[in-house]
Amino acid sequence: MLNHFSKHPLWECHAPLIRVAQGKEPADIVLRHATLVSVTTHEFLEDADIAIAQGRIAYIGIEGHTAEHCIGEKTKVFDLAGAYVAPSFMDGHIHVESAMVGPAEYARAVVPHGTSAIMWDPHEAMNVAGMGALSALMEDAKRVPLKCYVTPGSCVPAVPGFEDTGATIDASDIHEAMKLDEVAGLGEMMNDPGVLSCAEGPLEEIEETLRAGKTVTGHYTMGDTDQGLEAYIASGVSCCHESVTREDALAKLRFGQYAQLREGSAWHNLEELAHAVTDNEIDTRFVNLVTDDTHPETLVSEGHLDRILRKAVSFGIDPITAIQMVTINVAECFGLAGDLGSVTPGKCADIVVLDDLKDFRARLVFIDGDLVAKEGRAFFAPEPYAWPEKFLHTMHITDEISADTFRIPAVRSDGTAIADGAALVRVIASSAGSTLTKEEHLTVPVRDGALLADPAQDILKAFVFDRHHAGGRHACAFAKGFGIHGALAQTVAHDAHNLLVVGDSDKDMAIAARTLIASGGGEVAVQDGKILGKVALPLFGIMSTSPVEDVAHDVAGIERAWKKMGCTMPSPFMTMGLLSLACIPELRLTDRGLVDCCRYCFVPLLVEDEG
Repeated sequence: MLNHFSKHPLWECHAPLIRVAQGKEPADIVLRHATLVSVTTHEFLEDADIAIAQGRIAYIGIEGHTAEHCIGEKTKVFDLAGAYVAPSFMDGHIHVESAMVGPAEYARAVVPHGTSAIMWDPHEAMNVAGMGALSALMEDAKRVPLKCYVTPGSCVPAVPGFEDTGATIDASDIHEAMKLDEVAGLGEMMNDPGVLSCAEGPLEEIEETLRAGKTVTGHYTMGDTDQGLEAYIASGVSCCHESVTREDALAKLRFGQYAQLREGSAWHNLEELAHAVTDNEIDTRFVNLVTDDTHPETLVSEGHLDRILRKAVSFGIDPITAIQMVTINVAECFGLAGDLGSVTPGKCADIVVLDDLKDFRARLVFIDGDLVAKEGRAFFAPEPYAWPEKFLHTMHITDEISADTFRIPAVRSDGTAIADGAALVRVIASSAGSTLTKEEHLTVPVRDGALLADPAQDILKAFVFDRHHAGGRHACAFAKGFGIHGALAQTVAHDAHNLLVVGDSDKDMAIAARTLIASGGGEVAVQDGKILGKVALPLFGIMSTSPVEDVAHDVAGIERAWKKMGCTMPSPFMTMGLLSLACIPELRLTDRGLVDCCRYCFVPLLVEDEG
């Protein structure tokens, strides 16, 4: 695929590069005395010089050769005194919306950490506002040096017929999207049951992508690593970030699919998945390291791909191999290696200078030969983007919400009432650091004709309200794993991003819901009638228009509130936000009801009601 994110296509500037390499013209920049991390040969090249012109690499001096012949009067020379030089980092699968800011502000947060390119699936915003959201986000992204390649959402809604979203994307939309220069492929194909059944919708979207010569990204969560996985790969899906065991990842690699090892703010998969590499003598060229979802507090306090590189090395992955997983392997996965992913002649001068290969602290970051960040500080500061007003007003709940809204009647499917005492119900069980849930059958109290939460068992009520349509529906269930007293609400509720409310107090749940309706979306924590923390996210109901540092401050505040309420999970709101994601096993809740995500069918709340 042609890289449209460069100062000049190679064919427009190869003549001056040829002249610079031979000393017939001066370079714009020369980096001297570097330790070059060669991702093409998996070695360190000591005392290397790198000459840059036209935003691309013209010459590399190694084995006693220098770039002195490339230096002219106006050449800017950096003496790196042995510091490491590597290709700058590429994230092969990311949802910018999880950082709760727009792409331009996101760039200001990640570029100083050595990131120069992302493969971004904006299906979160597209579930709210469709192709219009995609267009606005891409316009914002154009204002910064970060190369924001887009893989438009393939599953909007995530699982058709199981939830209500603000928009629908089909093959005709994907056909038009594939014509855009910014589009590198198709967003994660979460409808794996649809692919395996040869359903028309997902297959048509894959066909449009393959015809355009672009990459189909995946999301395979089914346990079958034999016929099911191979059929999924045979459809044209060439990479997947949903491995949770070393066996999953190794199977994908053996079948020629890029295994994207994930380590986000909440999804801590890398320690387990690293074993696929460290326990086997395998070629790792089909392995990427990706973040998937990283919230603003993590970006501000811990970093981006540099954070994952630190963890990868601590888990036993060789440093050069780890760097390959965020550079040349990603470029190869998306057909961009002709321009990106290595520090070699002709490639874009996307370079990071590192003090060491343990902390991976970025001293200098170059994109297309421009110095864009130094010592953790970006050299660009985009003005706030003028978002269309319609994207700042996406909460359309018109029904009055009160404590009575959260009363769950103790009534069987045949209309008969359940006597006071207890009832056996389905419970969505979440666990820290995992995207998966478990279906548990537990008893909850019945009193005065209603099913109650049971804090003693850590069983909370959960409600999802359709926020995209006036007078929309809502559904209820029970959830466990959060350990809180009070109520939590958020419109960051994957992937439809409806209003999700969890708690053990009907009054607190009502306060939380009304608060977010009034603020246009976000996250809020309420206990005993008091708001303990809040993050306002009026853009699509999932993002802020404030600087990332301010959003990180608010997120840190609401995480303190969660802890005060009794929760011990890392990044708990991300785990809570998946309660409504109906494309990952086992049990989820959407605005239409409880979904068995193994059989893909609705199931009743009461166990006895299942026929």
